[in-house]
Amino acid sequence: MVGCPHQAVLSSIQQWLDDGQRVWLSTIVQTWGSSPRPAGSWLAVNESGHWSGSVSGGCLEEDLLARCVEQRPEAPALLDYGVTDNDRAAFQLPCGGRIRLYVEPLFPGRHQAHIRELLAAMEARKPVYRRIELATGDVSLGGSDTRETGETLGRGDRSRIVEDEGHLLHALTPACKLLLVGAGEVARYVSSFALAAGFDVTLCEPREAFSRGWQGEVPLVRALPDDLVNERFSDTWSGVLALAHDPRVDDMALLAALNSDAFYVGAMGSVQTSRARRERLASLGLGESQLARLHAPIGVKIPSKTPAEIAIAIVADLIQARWDMLASKPAL
Repeated sequence: MVGCPHQAVLSSIQQWLDDGQRVWLSTIVQTWGSSPRPAGSWLAVNESGHWSGSVSGGCLEEDLLARCVEQRPEAPALLDYGVTDNDRAAFQLPCGGRIRLYVEPLFPGRHQAHIRELLAAMEARKPVYRRIELATGDVSLGGSDTRETGETLGRGDRSRIVEDEGHLLHALTPACKLLLVGAGEVARYVSSFALAAGFDVTLCEPREAFSRGWQGEVPLVRALPDDLVNERFSDTWSGVLALAHDPRVDDMALLAALNSDAFYVGAMGSVQTSRARRERLASLGLGESQLARLHAPIGVKIPSKTPAEIAIAIVADLIQARWDMLASKPAL
């Protein structure tokens, strides 16, 4: 399932351009005060009035839809919302909030190759950046090996978007993927909450009895978990959660994950169970530095035993780990 909102918007843009429709892409460049969406968020609108993405809680979307569909601007523009009291009243922006948007028209023929290239990079899980000349809308795409651009983006915040000397530099990173190992109530709630938080989630369940009864929102893969980790969930944008409560299943996943670059590796269980698990994994050859990466017991510490609350604790810890991972990475 697609967990990256940018990728979902790109897919819509590609389809619309292929159908011969013009598209207007609005990007949040900067926010001040309260804002329902972070800098870097996208809203795409086609000339038929269909849209994808979001730049607010709905108050700005209506104005942007009307502006694009009715006026059909041919030149890019920077728009500021919330500068005046009338703006804040008209668009119901949070108290004191301001949003700066860059609206760029995209045309069939002219921009299709760029969108295809950008979408291919996202699907291949490669960090990239867009470099847009604000006055003309001319755009180019770069990878993570451009030092000058990286230093400029490094002066920005975690959104990795910055307006710099007449250009907009926007770094785009892959969606964080999660592999849940072991079907059950906790996995069902974790998958639901993690999807809502923007993760791309897959469930692995090699046991016939448990896989047969799975009724969650995410796809179930019948495979050995260590094979799946090595094949699809070993990069720095991946997390692996052992939720089976079965050492025969969980330990296979953990051995592979703790030997990978996964940004988060966690296992469900009590303090006593977690201690025994670490001893088993150490006997199987894992060193102290590898074991130190293991989140076990998994999740933030709360006095709860219900599946839903355990899942909330797990996803809260995942969200924190994702922010920490993004903050620790060198700018593109």
